[in-house]
Amino acid sequence: MNIKSKKVLIRAVEDADLPLLHKWANDPEIWYMLGGWHFPSSMEYQKKWFLNLQNDPSNQRFAIDTPDLGLIGTVNLVDIDWKNNHAFTGLMLGDKDIRGKGYGTDTFMGIERYAFEELHLERLDGTVIEYNEAALKLIKKCGWKEEGRQRNWYFRKNRYWDRLIVGITRQDYFELLQENPYW
Repeated sequence: MNIKSKKVLIRAVEDADLPLLHKWANDPEIWYMLGGWHFPSSMEYQKKWFLNLQNDPSNQRFAIDTPDLGLIGTVNLVDIDWKNNHAFTGLMLGDKDIRGKGYGTDTFMGIERYAFEELHLERLDGTVIEYNEAALKLIKKCGWKEEGRQRNWYFRKNRYWDRLIVGITRQDYFELLQENPYW
């Protein structure tokens, strides 16, 4: 099953996506804006990552596709807790020329609709590096709220940055739709 939004299609990662995902996995400009730590990776590593996707129902990673551009990024629902109904989510848009055109907003609205209306999750969690103003603007537009801050969490460019803890609940999502009917 694919997840259809207004501008994007959220779908399973396919073998044909690996060359572009490998390119993005080795782009320091992309990873500078995302949490976690990343090492240069080989195509062999990318293939092993891909093969492990099907073996982990608590960690779902999806491709973001558009009719005119094809693969433009990834979005995930990971650390899914089916008992307490929550998951961690993150978004990565690839080439910088596609950013700022509404694809991130459409992807987040699509993954929220899937999480809250299909999977019946109660909340989604995420984190943002304090200097990633574009990500903060995007998630707030999609109903997310800043819920906390961990000081000096990320080390980038020879200094520490805060980690902003963000989240959205089912109630937040449905209130957002009442105020601004996206669908």
